Amino acid sequence: MTGHRRLLGNPDFTALWIGQTISELGTRTSLFVFPLLAYALTGSALLAALVEAVHLLGMAGALLPAGVVADRVDRRRMMRAASATGALLYASLALAGLYGALTLPHLLAVALVTGAAAGVFAPAEMAAVRAVVPAEDLPTALSQQQARQHVAALLGAPLGGALYGVTRWLPFAADALSFAASWLLLGRIRADLRPPPRTTPRSPGRDLAAGIRFIAGQPFFRVLTVWAACANLVINALFLVAVLRLVQDGFPPLQIALVEVASGVCGIAGAVVAPWLIDRLPTGRLTVAVAWSFVPLLVPLVFWNSPLVVAVALSVGVFLNPAGNAGIGSYRVAVTPTELQGRVQSTSQFVSMSTMPLAPLLGGLLLEGLGGSGAILVLAVLVAAVALIPTLARSVRTVPRPVEWAVAA
Repeated sequence: MTGHRRLLGNPDFTALWIGQTISELGTRTSLFVFPLLAYALTGSALLAALVEAVHLLGMAGALLPAGVVADRVDRRRMMRAASATGALLYASLALAGLYGALTLPHLLAVALVTGAAAGVFAPAEMAAVRAVVPAEDLPTALSQQQARQHVAALLGAPLGGALYGVTRWLPFAADALSFAASWLLLGRIRADLRPPPRTTPRSPGRDLAAGIRFIAGQPFFRVLTVWAACANLVINALFLVAVLRLVQDGFPPLQIALVEVASGVCGIAGAVVAPWLIDRLPTGRLTVAVAWSFVPLLVPLVFWNSPLVVAVALSVGVFLNPAGNAGIGSYRVAVTPTELQGRVQSTSQFVSMSTMPLAPLLGGLLLEGLGGSGAILVLAVLVAAVALIPTLARSVRTVPRPVEWAVAA
């Protein structure tokens, strides 16, 4: 727990982490409410789903240019601009709701632009973490970020439902306040978050190409990027199929909710122990273990379909995920040159997100064509095939423990 204590004594990281924890919880609250409100306004399930899709589209569309900007300007100002945008836009929804003037176009516009603001924030935040956290504390810092995401996922839906039950616009007012809190806390960061000075001016297009060339030219980054995109596709499809099978078999919604609650709790627990695991295991071997962790757990799902079996299988798989993400993510940040932090982060995230919209399509087609057991079996084979990507890659498999690569970085 030494790393956690050191980070507690790091006021810059504390301000960044607390601000984003509050903001992310607010965002999860709004994302839960978006489809509910869109359906209430239109009565269309398609339009209700469109709102969240537009949010993801805005995020993905902003990532690549945001990476270029993050390597050119002060990251603190960039993050504060994104937080201020979120505060103003969600406040506009709250005011519209207060005066009974909420409309679908307004909802779609806010979803799109706040998604873009999230895409702007992400590469700037990762570059800021690298600037305010010593290399030896990066695994603990990214583990805490993983915990933040699982806490927000666990609490966002019930909080959003409770606030929405009071009045439609209250979740957006809460989210506006969460972004305002993030804006204030970001202002307390005293570290210099400006990128290194440039000796020669370059066009944004050349900057973006330089980031892509860096990833393409390093075996480790190539493998990691391909693996992340494939894993996002098959794991998200797996979760969708597992939950839809429960719906098809008529299990009560409260029992189905057990799956999400259990995975959220296990994700938080996994984030707590992640620094301990990362310190003691070679990062490459830990990554390979995480890649294979879901495969044996899917065997019971082929034969049994119940909320308890699904919750246990998926939650145990989620438990190792924070350690894998934080470990390999820390190594990636540590070995990326400072002047490329924004572009490498945004390009990697863009590619890994690009397959996510296909996950519902893959899961739905498998479930419809093969039934529940057949779909799980095919996905188990796909998960195993995807796990071979880091397993067969020496550049990933041989990454040592942080005590070795942090010193080298």
